[in-house]
Amino acid sequence: MADASSKPVARPQRPLSPHLQIYTPLINMVMSILHRLTGAALYFGTLLLAWWLIAAATGPAYFDYVSSWFSPWYGQAVLIGYTWALFHHMLGGVRHFIWDLGYGYDLRTVDQLSWGSGALSLIITGLIWLGVAFARGGF
Repeated sequence: MADASSKPVARPQRPLSPHLQIYTPLINMVMSILHRLTGAALYFGTLLLAWWLIAAATGPAYFDYVSSWFSPWYGQAVLIGYTWALFHHMLGGVRHFIWDLGYGYDLRTVDQLSWGSGALSLIITGLIWLGVAFARGGF
């Protein structure tokens, strides 16, 4: 048995684990982080959606009260953010489904799918809210 009073054995120098200061953020890394963040945002946004639906089922007075929370600019910003999070998360899921099928693993396709899902989520969100604006009679 080793003597407890003996000198500790020097450990060999081991490389430090690379961290965000070393890695250059790639688009698929950013999309993975955004996918997780949008999933969390959808959780809280769905609570707001449930509140709105319950208010619609409760009656006109309570529905008007709940709708008044979504009418100002900050309420509209939350709704636009929820719409973007919904489509970004959905398109990220489609991207992962394509990978689960065994396709799109070359770096060029990974980048195209990542950039495409990000851009398409913004385009779809913009088109939906342009349609909402026109249905209300303009901006």
